[in-house]
Amino acid sequence: MTRQFLFVLGSSRSGGNTESLAREAAEQLPADFEQRWLSLAEHPLPDFVDLRRDSDHVRPPAAGNPAMLLDATLAATDIVIASPLYWYSVSGLTKRYLDYWSGWLRTPGVDFKATLAGRTLWGVTALAHKEPEVADPLIGTLNHTAAYMKMRFGGVLLGNGSGRGDVLNDTEALARAKTFFAQEPPLARFPYEA
Repeated sequence: MTRQFLFVLGSSRSGGNTESLAREAAEQLPADFEQRWLSLAEHPLPDFVDLRRDSDHVRPPAAGNPAMLLDATLAATDIVIASPLYWYSVSGLTKRYLDYWSGWLRTPGVDFKATLAGRTLWGVTALAHKEPEVADPLIGTLNHTAAYMKMRFGGVLLGNGSGRGDVLNDTEALARAKTFFAQEPPLARFPYEA
């Protein structure tokens, strides 16, 4: 199967530091790897309604953003969550996308969890702190999501930047971006499984 990278951009603005860092890393991917870039701000999802106990789940109508994002997610071998660090975790747009995974887990005929099992989840974020530990909640969210889904987890590429374009001055982050996607990620584990 050809590697298909889905870059899910979780910023409310385009061309920010997180997206810039993700694009730096993506430039290193082999030419035969497919790339698809989707901005959650340009393809907004309605508020997520948890129907686990109240209703039957149905596949979203084909014309809407939920179906498009579901299909793109299912088609990807590698899902890259590119979310700025907002209040020490993923952005609201990103969290809403991940909330939709809960509904897709229960959508008949989709086999969402079985389809994503063994595939790889990656993260990219820009933060305005010098201390990388402040991104631990974001990293935990992505690791635990991958662990629950039985996916591989490639970790999170961290960069520093507050003003537009600042991350391109973070030479350490740019160096890490050169090899970020070259690693062979392990299956994700919850901390209690280590």
